[in-house]
Amino acid sequence: MIESLRARFNEGFTQERYAALRKLLEDRCGAPISFRLAETPVFVPRALLEGMARAGAKMTQALLADAEYLAAARRAIPKGYRVAGETVHPHFLTADFALVEGVQGALEPRLVELQAFPSLYAFQAVLGEAYRSTFGLSAHLGMFLSGLDEAGYWKLLRRTVVGPCDPAHVVLSEVDPWHQKTLPDFLVTIERLGIALVDIADLEAVGNALHFRNAAGQRVRIDRLYNRAIADELIARKIALRFDLERPWNVEWAGHPNWYFLVSKFSVPWLSQHASGAGIVPPAVFLNDFMEGRGRATLEAADVSLPPESDAGTRYDELLLKPLFSFAGKGIVFAPTRRELDAIPANERGGYLLQQRMHFVPTIATPHGMTQAEFRILYLWPEDGELTPVLSLARLGRGKMMGVDHNRDMEWVGASAAFFPAEAS
Repeated sequence: MIESLRARFNEGFTQERYAALRKLLEDRCGAPISFRLAETPVFVPRALLEGMARAGAKMTQALLADAEYLAAARRAIPKGYRVAGETVHPHFLTADFALVEGVQGALEPRLVELQAFPSLYAFQAVLGEAYRSTFGLSAHLGMFLSGLDEAGYWKLLRRTVVGPCDPAHVVLSEVDPWHQKTLPDFLVTIERLGIALVDIADLEAVGNALHFRNAAGQRVRIDRLYNRAIADELIARKIALRFDLERPWNVEWAGHPNWYFLVSKFSVPWLSQHASGAGIVPPAVFLNDFMEGRGRATLEAADVSLPPESDAGTRYDELLLKPLFSFAGKGIVFAPTRRELDAIPANERGGYLLQQRMHFVPTIATPHGMTQAEFRILYLWPEDGELTPVLSLARLGRGKMMGVDHNRDMEWVGASAAFFPAEAS
């Protein structure tokens, strides 16, 4: 989006450099990269990223200050997944933004979603430096936010993940982590932080403590657990854990599981009608409210164009149907029909929202035409610190959705990194 930097990069691009980027990343991560990497980083004004970062933090703080909202969100946590020992705030937060055309024709960010869950903190830092090294990007291009440099970033990540604990008693847990697409992130994390990688299904309970088995097969007590397992995957795979999630355990959570539900798509209807989300959160309502309450009137009052109700074939072209607690874009329906809405059982409609569809503006010039970008701001929030935006992640696409799974068999799309001129802009 900074035209001079874009033109310079495109002129110097070669397929050989892109191949070198992939090889460098796989060497540094110690695993194949099984998702698509974009051929290019993106170049954006620092003020744009900082504006998104401020907006995400403001909305999150508003959610945490609203006891009524938190109580409602807590009631939406599925039975069996209301984990004891909830921390006073999330340790991790991501805020995803689209760029749309504003009323004056200028680019404006719009919230896609907030999620209090870890993202690719380790991999993203390595990806940015790999772009810089492979393509010879200027040292004057920054990628870390909040005045952090690379050393400060890793220090804050360690402080958030490991805390005051001995790394020998800290684990990163996930569902079958060695077969997840995010394995490269896990491997960089455990290497840089000196912690263990374990399958959450292998954790053992002894007394009031949780344990894992080390490489020698010895049982090791877990003092702190960096949680990367999400409830909907545990539910979908019908994984029976060896310990009761709802029972109090003598373990610290880095990324307490409850926050995955408390700051999530569940917050979008609330934020769309709250001052903290004014002008940046597209109108949204819960499906049950749309079908049985005032949700339709709420959307129409926000100038969302809706067709008159007629029959089961009525299509809502300006709406997205989203399940609240899915990951990586699973279950999203563009322009749902009344038949699709009616097919969701009445007792399940509170688990879905209808949101005004955003039309991403293509902003990245590539050899395959103008391409869209979605920006994710990554935040860290250690117990003894403040909510801090630390890094951004970019995803490029030309499909309906921005996730890498939705842009298969394309070039110059996929996971990317954002750079900005180091001076304020």
